Amino acid sequence: MYCFIKPVNCGFSLSETETVSDEHTENLELETKEKTEQVEETSVSEDENKTKVQNEEKSDIQSSPKTKVQDKWGIAHIFSSYNNTIIHITDLTGGETLAISSGGHHVNADRYQSSPFAAMKAANVVVEGAKTKGITGLHIRVRAVGGVGSRVPGPGAQAAIRALARGGFRIGKIDDVTPIPHDTTRKKGGKRGRRV
Repeated sequence: MYCFIKPVNCGFSLSETETVSDEHTENLELETKEKTEQVEETSVSEDENKTKVQNEEKSDIQSSPKTKVQDKWGIAHIFSSYNNTIIHITDLTGGETLAISSGGHHVNADRYQSSPFAAMKAANVVVEGAKTKGITGLHIRVRAVGGVGSRVPGPGAQAAIRALARGGFRIGKIDDVTPIPHDTTRKKGGKRGRRV
């Protein structure tokens, strides 16, 4: 017979069960400690590997300095009248000419000098000349006749700007620098006008 209150005829006493359970819990604790140590070691080794890789990447980045390409800017002066289109590229000060061309260089008849086709041809020539000088960006200044003449640029101005943009340049500011008098400017021809 087995008695649950007092263990009678049991193969072991209460103290023996306590020792067995204590040994079992100690074994479990040791196993869990070993597992946590292994996990910590693997996480530490992974962290070390990550830091090594990051340090190698940083050293690669530091060893090869970035060579940032500086943009070299110029100014494209476009004079566009109803008789001709002149495209003139200078440095930023405007003192040194880098390339120049006009519509009259590329067409035979005088009446075609101000045409968009002639302006485009002139712009293509100027683009090649500026690229050989290392220009990568352009500010554009468009000028009409102004004064007592026309204050509206001729038909070649738009074509010239488009050709410059297609030439691979970065386009900065586009300004209209037509000289406009703010008082009165006397027209040529004298008091009685031009006598024919």
